[in-house]
Formats: sequence, C-alpha cells, structure tokens
Amino acid sequence: MKDDKEMKKEDGYEDVCYICRRPESSAGKMITIPQNIKICQDCMQKTFDSMSSFGFPPININQTPAKRNGGENKDKEGDADKNEEEKKEDQNLNNVEMPGMGMFNLNDIFGMLQGPIPQKVKTKKKKKKDEVAPVFDIEHIPHPHEIKAKLDEYVVGQEKAKKLISVAVYNHYKRVATNTMDEIEIDKSNILMIGPTGSGKTYMVQTLARLLDVPLAITDATSLTEAGYIGDDIESVVSKLLANADNDVERAEQGIIFIDEIDKIAKKRNTNQRDVSGEAVQQGMLKLLEGTEIEVPVGASSKSAMVPMTTVDTKNILFICGGAFPELDDIVKERLNKESSMGFVADLKDKYDDNPDIIEEVEAEDLRKFGMIPEFIGRLPVICTLKHLDEDMLVRILTEPKNAITKQYQKLLELDEVKLEFEEEALHAIAKKATKKELGARALRAIIEEFMMDIMYEIPKDDNIGTVTITGDYIEKKGGPKVAMRSE
Repeated sequence: MKDDKEMKKEDGYEDVCYICRRPESSAGKMITIPQNIKICQDCMQKTFDSMSSFGFPPININQTPAKRNGGENKDKEGDADKNEEEKKEDQNLNNVEMPGMGMFNLNDIFGMLQGPIPQKVKTKKKKKKDEVAPVFDIEHIPHPHEIKAKLDEYVVGQEKAKKLISVAVYNHYKRVATNTMDEIEIDKSNILMIGPTGSGKTYMVQTLARLLDVPLAITDATSLTEAGYIGDDIESVVSKLLANADNDVERAEQGIIFIDEIDKIAKKRNTNQRDVSGEAVQQGMLKLLEGTEIEVPVGASSKSAMVPMTTVDTKNILFICGGAFPELDDIVKERLNKESSMGFVADLKDKYDDNPDIIEEVEAEDLRKFGMIPEFIGRLPVICTLKHLDEDMLVRILTEPKNAITKQYQKLLELDEVKLEFEEEALHAIAKKATKKELGARALRAIIEEFMMDIMYEIPKDDNIGTVTITGDYIEKKGGPKVAMRSE
C-alpha cells in the first residue's frame, strides 16, 4: 500500500486548508476532521483559543498525546517530580469534555493522521539550489516590423502609434534579458497613449494581447481609489495580471499592463476636499510605474485575511496608459497661440482651430496643466498620440480589417445562404453619419445595427432571396436595399 506522501508525489497535488486556503507546502501538515476536511495547525489552534475565551479549558495543539494522556517513559519520569496540585491539573486536562468535540477523534488530530484528499492544488516544482530563474528568450519575440504587420491586419491607420508600440514591446523584452546578463541597466520606458474616443487605443492593445505570448492585463483607472477607501486598490491592477498569468509570478513579472481612462485620475480643479480618486491615485501609482515589490492576493482582486499573498516585482512590467484627455487640445492651442510672434509675420490666432490633429503637438507642460502631476508624467516618458479618424479612415475601417463589421454581417447572412454587398456610396454615407456623431469607430456599429435590423428580420422569411445590396439611398433613408432572387 502506498502512503499519502507517495500518492501526492505521483499525482502532483497537495492539501489545502479549508479555512485559510493555504496549501500544505506553506501552512504545514494538515489535520483531517470528518467529511474529509483539511485544516492547518494554525487555524485549528485559533479555533481552540476562541473556544477557551468562552470558559472552556485551554488546549495546546502542539502538546503530544502522550503528555496529555499520562504517557510512559520520559513523561512518567517527569510526573514523579510533580507535586499533587500539578498532577491534579494534568488529570483535569486529560478529562476535558468540550461540546461538539465528539464529532471527530482527538487522536486523529494530535496524531496528524491523513485521509482522502477532497481539496487539492497543483504542487509547484521546487527549484534546485543551482537552478537560476530562466532568462526571457528574446529570439521568440517577433521583431517590430512583424508586430506592426500583424497589427495592420486588424487596425487601420495610426501608423505612428503602431510603430511606437511595436518598438516599445520589442525593446521591453530586450531590456528584461539585458538586465539579467549585463552590468548596464536599461531604464523602463512606459507609454502614454493620447487620442480621441474611438480612435483605437484599447483595441490596439487588445489586438496586441492576441498576437504576443505574454500575459497582458487591461484595467480601468476609473475604479481606482486611494488605499482605505471604497473602490479597487492600486495593487489590483497587478492582481489581474497575475491572474492572467495563471498565478505564475515569474511570468507575470514579464507582462504588460494597460490602464485605460487614465485621464479620469487627473487632479480635480477648484476643490477643497481630499482627492482620493485623482491626485492620490497618481501618487500611489508612482511606485508601480517605477518598479517595486508589492504583495498582491492570489486568486482574488482584494486583500483579505483568508486569501494567500505573494510578492510581485513590477520592475520588468511594461505599463501602457491610455486616455482621451478631453479639452487637452484647448490647452495645446492656448500654448501655441502664446508662442506666436507679433507683427506682419505673426501667426493667426485661429491657425490651429481647424486642425483635428492638434493633439500631436502635446508636451509634458500641457499634461501638467490638465491635472497630471509632474512625477507621474516623468514615469511615462514615451508619449504616443493617435490621430482623429476622418471619413476616409472610417470607410477603410468598415472593410479592410480581418474582423471588420461589414464582414461580420456578411458572415451572418452567409449562414442563411444569402450574399450581402455594400455599395461604395453606402460606405461613405455610413462614414459621414459616424463623423457627425464624433464617437470615432464606435459610432459605426450603432449606425449599421440600425439599418441592418429590418434586413436581418425579413431575410429568414423568404428562402428565395439570394443577394442583398446596401445602397447609399437606403442609408440616407431615401430608398431601400437591392434584393436579388436566387437563379434557378
């Protein structure tokens, strides 16, 4: 018969405490009580201590059964030297009858007998003393032009932003490898993405997550507050990355964290109250961006006494922050107008009013006026701006990407054996409507959903329909789509 230790070595699992959820490797040997429940010694001792506070005699779980039951050998020799009062006290302890203790055998508790394993976790392989943490293999990371080529398949335009992100990701992992091999330390270059809503900031990072075999966490800055207040702690962003890395600390320490809506934690203007969701969050994020060791819960988003903790070093984690930064363009225009000279060669005051890409002229001074503290800006040295989407780019977004929305509807109707086509005029009409909404690419789906609703409702009624063509008049509500029947 194989004992429990041999069985655990074979299946690669270990017991977990029912109360504190710690595995046997960190909590120590487990105690088995009825229903095959495992409890660590610390939690069992706390239970006995709590019972003693209600008037029950104290019990020390570390006391051996021989000593409690008047054992032989050394225990008997020690009893000979005791006086009558000590012997009487030991006899009272041995005859303790506690309510509810009869449901399990005390000999099993003090003897640490093991039973079947109802709660188990995968046992992590212990490293050998001479084994060093593996260095990230740069050969398996695609080159910048390869990363950009993949992004081009899904993201239209934004050439500058795609190049910058491709180089930043590639250099980040070169830095991870160099810091473990060379005396020269390369500083971490975190990225700040600035662009209007719907320009593709989040979508670009989500696409990057699918292309690279590295853990990536996307979180929102709007829910972050200063420690001690209602909301998510700043460390919760690292907890999400650890969860996406399957709780593998080494893998998480080489990942990427994208914090969206970063402009929402700007300093509140004209307020006398404590800014717990603005400047305080920026101050708390400084240590994460710079690189530090923090304790984060394993398998949970918030710290709790019942959740095990682990230490994660953020030194090699690449942080990408993104935000729309509304009204930042006005701050940039104000600065540029002040710099204009006087006289006949002076720039006109309205020179920058009609420039949709004025955000490309942003500088650190403009971000400071917006409400970002200088220490926070300094830890995001790479500023990446995304262009405003014009009509031509919106037309390309409708048709060129692999998962373009027009291709999605063509696929849906293809399941009904119906071919869906879009005229060029219809695509431009959709783009014009989306431009007026000023929601970027997000407006495209809302517009298409509106005029496709009737088509998706009527098509399944008639099995003879073979082709549906969306026209410009149908988008402008001046006519209907062209419908062609199947050719027999």
